[in-house]
Amino acid sequence: MLTAMFLAALILITVHSQETEETITYTQCTDGYEWDPIRQRCKDIDECEIVPDACKGGMKCVNHYGGYLCLPRTAQIIVNEREEAAAESTSGRNNVIRRTPADPHRAPPNPTHQIQCAAGYEQSDHNVCQDIDECATGTHNCRSDQVCVNLRGSFSCQCPPGYQKRGDQCVDIDECTLPPYCHHRCVNTPGSYYCQCNAGFQLASNNHTCVDINECDANNPCAQQCYNILGSFICQCNPGFELSSDRINCEDTDECRTSSYMCQYQCVNEPGKFSCVCPEGYQVVGGRTCHDINECETTNECREDEICWNYHGGFRCYPRNPCQEPYVLTSENRCVCPVSNAICRELPYSVVYKYMSIRSDRTVPSDIFQIQATTIYPNTINTFRIKSGNENGEFYLRQTSAVSAMLVLVKSLSGPREHIVDLEMLTVNSLNYRTSSVLRLTIIVGPYAF
Repeated sequence: MLTAMFLAALILITVHSQETEETITYTQCTDGYEWDPIRQRCKDIDECEIVPDACKGGMKCVNHYGGYLCLPRTAQIIVNEREEAAAESTSGRNNVIRRTPADPHRAPPNPTHQIQCAAGYEQSDHNVCQDIDECATGTHNCRSDQVCVNLRGSFSCQCPPGYQKRGDQCVDIDECTLPPYCHHRCVNTPGSYYCQCNAGFQLASNNHTCVDINECDANNPCAQQCYNILGSFICQCNPGFELSSDRINCEDTDECRTSSYMCQYQCVNEPGKFSCVCPEGYQVVGGRTCHDINECETTNECREDEICWNYHGGFRCYPRNPCQEPYVLTSENRCVCPVSNAICRELPYSVVYKYMSIRSDRTVPSDIFQIQATTIYPNTINTFRIKSGNENGEFYLRQTSAVSAMLVLVKSLSGPREHIVDLEMLTVNSLNYRTSSVLRLTIIVGPYAF
């Protein structure tokens, strides 16, 4: 807004004194100027200092001769001092005082006659015209919803901040309809407004900008791990836990229910984790697998006349001398029936004791044991058969060569269980000589498939 520069008009008032011949000329300044009794001339009024909220909409107020300018804040102002002096000199004329006193060194007395002041001014104690503050004296006619602003020689009825004139009334300015003052949301109030932020944000110190709230630092709402994001946050759980339906708390993950393959034997759920346990006779290896404990090496409880045989999940004690009459022990686990004994003629010449262990429910068919002649005679024929221990048909003996055969498991066995199978090798020569030997195989089936 540009206010035009006003030139001062002069009002001359002549006062005659009875004691001396004296002529005093008083100068009345126009709007925008006031009389300077020291410099004896009219001087400009700085409206930018005395008029509250002179410029609106972020404009800056620049005082001008007889008025003021509202300019953008980026505008540059260049003041010509000569023009400023000329403007002040043209705003009014200096007093013209002509005195012919009786005593030139005596100060002239104060005039006793009333001076004539313009409207809005009154005579002061020093016989000069001074402004009447209509706002302070209550002689203004501003409405109750308006603010009185005193001016030189007058007053102005203005609306309070946040209001604007519409006719004679002051109506609220809806700042929320103006260029955006608020970062997120604007709430209009009578004579003012305030800003609000969306959830997850808070007002900055300027009360306009919205900044993100770091919920993880302010008041961690998460039960375990919190990650701040713009305007919100995300909760996560430690390994072994999962987010509950409220997306804040963490619930234990029952790993044992999620899969039946977590552990080889048994899974035990624990808060935030799980553990695997193995049955007696086994130990956990690698956290999940069960490995057989060799009790014969760790806790051998067999007697001195016994040998310890470890199997899957346990151990057995067998006699070191398994021979029964009329057999005698010739080497480890090998019993021979002496030919000098007549009873031995109807019995196998030798019985060899062997032990083996297999897991429960082993896949079939499966080769499990090989029998082979230890002594090979020329011009002989060897045949192999299962002599006993195969009443239920779990085994089959397959001859693999002239001197060997393979025991095949054809039916799955479940443990714990012990099977004793006699495998016989019959040897015949061209002279009808025949002899036989037996391998007594003790098969121990473990209680589990591992």
